[in-house]
This record gives sequence, structure tokens and C-alpha cells, in this order.
Amino acid sequence: METFLGIDYPTWWFLVVGALFSGYAILDGFDLGAGAWHLFLRNEESRRIALNAVGPVWDGNEVWLVIGGGALFAGFPVLYASVFSGMYIPFMLFLFALIFRAVSIEFRSKEKMAWWRQLWDVSYSISSILMALLLGIVMGNILQGMAIGPDFAFVGSWLDLLNPYAIMVGVTTLALFMMHGAIYLAMKTEGRLFTKVNSLLTKSKIFFMVSYSIATLYTLIYLPHLSDNLHENAALFIVPLLAFLSIANVPRLVSKGRYVSAFIFSALTMSFLLILVAIELYPVLVMSTIDPQYSLTVYNAASSGKSLEIMLIMTAIGAPLVITYTVFVYRTFWGKVKMDETSY
Repeated sequence: METFLGIDYPTWWFLVVGALFSGYAILDGFDLGAGAWHLFLRNEESRRIALNAVGPVWDGNEVWLVIGGGALFAGFPVLYASVFSGMYIPFMLFLFALIFRAVSIEFRSKEKMAWWRQLWDVSYSISSILMALLLGIVMGNILQGMAIGPDFAFVGSWLDLLNPYAIMVGVTTLALFMMHGAIYLAMKTEGRLFTKVNSLLTKSKIFFMVSYSIATLYTLIYLPHLSDNLHENAALFIVPLLAFLSIANVPRLVSKGRYVSAFIFSALTMSFLLILVAIELYPVLVMSTIDPQYSLTVYNAASSGKSLEIMLIMTAIGAPLVITYTVFVYRTFWGKVKMDETSY
């Protein structure tokens, strides 16, 4: 098998797809978290400020989802077909929530009637919560395994996807995004709203710590196979250690009022947790709960080596452009939110 820098192309593409979805989780995660808190902000001005905190960046953040989905289809078409057919209903619900979130942000300020704005506030918050939950449910099922049968076809029911573990991971994902979003809002607000956001941030930290502890304990007890790669290579234990230290550092930095640093460590927490997921799964992409021989791996689900090589070159050219654009947007809209005639 062809390699680059000693790593085969399917593995390279596994890392690329993982990096793209990690970028999406970090960037759109605080958007979804801020949206989940939206109805907790009671007055009109607070909600407008919160919307304008994410207004300049939310649509750019979704670019990472589009690129990640395209990369998944191009690099692992068999995985794309199996998982998307098996999770058709969750993915369609995610798509509808994605649409309604965008519509809610854009339509809210088109009319001044209180009922109109309340309607889109509810839509914005519910769609944000639903998106976070569904992302976690998908992740939970991938970690636990799916009913993949012969020809890599999903042979289960979509109701099987709503199992306790997947829901638990979904709640943990929502809690992490809500903490991430609250930190971002604290960076972008001041005055009475900042005080309110700080209170919400305290609640989100507790929510995440509790849900993460329960999900981790369940994983260790009932899904011990996910630790196999860690046990085979003790050096990899540095990743869960770094994840734990990163999680512990967030409340410490928040207590000192260092919100930018807390946001960075919240993002690092997501990165380390997703790296840990990659370590736990590799080389398996989705384990078959019917028979291990039907499991999808980076090798039996990948495109041809030549296709992966060409796409890897294209990624090396395109990725810096996307990163440059993202950095430019965030630098342009850095600082506290200031309301003006162009605000939502």
C-alpha cells in the first residue's frame, strides 16, 4: 500500500476527516451552545447582543461541516453510504434543525412584533439544542457500534439508535457545547448581561462535569473494548490525561476571569476528546454489532489509493485558505459586541 511520510493514505484521510470535524465541533460548538442558552436571556437587548455575538461567524463555521461531509464522502464512500442510510432520520432531523437555526437568526429582526421575535427565539434555541444532541447521538452510536450486516448495509431500525449510551453521549455533547458557548458569550458581553452569562457558565460547568463523568464511567464499564488500543500502547494514555487536565483548567481560568484562555482550553478539551475517540476506534470506523467481519475500517471503506493521494494534495492546498479566511473573520470581529443599525 502506498504511503506518505510512512503513513498509508487511508490513515492520512482518517486524520483529515477527523481534523475537519474537530474544527467544526470547536467553531460551531460555541454557536450551538450560545443558542441553547438563548431563552435563558430574558430581555430583548440581551438576546440581540447574544445573536450579534455569533452573527458574523456562524455561517462561516458551518463551512467546516460542509467540507467535512464532502471529505467523508470522497475518502470513505462505503462508510458514507452505510452510516447515512442507517442514520437517515437523525441526519434529516439535523438538516432541518440546521435550516431552522439559520432562518431564525435571519428572520428574527425582520419584524418588530413581540410574538414574531419570540417565535424565532424559540426556534433558534430548540434547533441549536437539537443539533448538539443529534451530533452526540451519532457519536455515541459510532462508539458503541451499529447493526452492520453483509455488504456493509445497516440492517437495524432507526429506533435502535436511540439507545441509552447514545443519548448519554448526546447529553454530554450538549453540555460541552453549552459550556463552550457560555465562555464565548462571556468574552463578547459586558455589564448586566455579562453577569447573567457568568451565572449560566457556572451552571454549564456543573452540567458538563456530571454528564461527562457518567458517560466516562459507563464507557469504561460496559464498552471496555474501546480501551484496547490504549492498553496496547501505554504512551497513548497521555491523551486522556491531557483531556482531563484541560477540562480541569477551564473552571480555574474562569474563576480568574481569563475567559479567552478558558475558551482556548475548552476548544482543546474538544480536540483531546475527539483524538481519544480516534484512538479508541482506529482502524475501525464503525464496529458491527452483528459480526466483527462486517465492521467498517479505514481500509475496506476507503476510496482507491490514487484517489486518496490526489485528494490529499487538494486538501493541502485548500486547507490553508479556509484557515486563513477563518482567522481573518475572527480578527475582524474581535472584541465586545457593540449594537448599531446593522445589528440583528
